[in-house]
Amino acid sequence: MRTLAFLALAAACSKEPAKSAAKPADPKVEQGQTAAAFDPANLPPPGTAPAPVPITHELDAAWTAPIKTLKGQPTTLASYKGKALMIVNVASQCGNTPQYATLEALQKKYEPKGFTVIGFPCNQFGGQEPGTAEEISQFCATNYGITFPIMEKIEVNGDAAHPIYKALEPIADASGHTGDIRWNFEKFVVSADGTKITRFSPRTKPDDPSVIAAVEAALPR
Repeated sequence: MRTLAFLALAAACSKEPAKSAAKPADPKVEQGQTAAAFDPANLPPPGTAPAPVPITHELDAAWTAPIKTLKGQPTTLASYKGKALMIVNVASQCGNTPQYATLEALQKKYEPKGFTVIGFPCNQFGGQEPGTAEEISQFCATNYGITFPIMEKIEVNGDAAHPIYKALEPIADASGHTGDIRWNFEKFVVSADGTKITRFSPRTKPDDPSVIAAVEAALPR
């Protein structure tokens, strides 16, 4: 069953990557049409969120594990404690890449309420994130106007998986899936108090009403 799911996700990501907007004449980054066209006001109302997984000390190692931003600045997940988080592995050349637009819409709508998306580029799925940190940053800014934090490339599966993902992989989604990240854009919503996590498949879009409900339920009280 896991093999079939993997193949289905691979097919979904086999589309040609979205073409980058033409680079502006001046050095200032401009938003591409995809980013400019998406309005957070178009997000649907929340639906019903899957039951989150209660946690106690499962993320202890993840909070303090060193990570770096795309600019090479050191940080940790602990820097975002007290906020609801959506942790998502991202890629620039996947059929799921347009999810960036709705991730940014969620960021704009819920950031004032204590929420942030955190993107982790990963090249383990079909080699669909081959770029340098600078190239990833330019792609996200130019095509999607991304304002949420994106970290340096990491691995999310296998022996070299980052400690954050080693802590997240045992969490089950609504279908009961645990273990390896299945493809680009798998999502983990962590409650602001750090006691609950809701996991979503890569094929569940960020503007799915169940995702929006999970985000709202995770916000600080």
